[in-house]
Amino acid sequence: MVTIEPGEGLQIELQSSVAAQFGRQIKAVITETLEALGVKDAHVQAIDKGALDCTIRARVTAAAVRATGKDVWKD
Repeated sequence: MVTIEPGEGLQIELQSSVAAQFGRQIKAVITETLEALGVKDAHVQAIDKGALDCTIRARVTAAAVRATGKDVWKD
């Protein structure tokens, strides 16, 4: 689950059962996804149970679209 709310800078709060092994990678995927969407200031809460990178990207994108109202699927 990913929730995004306004913040200063990019803050990522991660709860994950696999954080010891993959926490750095999960945060990198979240950061890269938000930067690609042009989101620079946000507080992100992510709860993960071992999702693949593509799933994390999809969840972050959906949360960002809902939070910003920006439709990333349109040109």
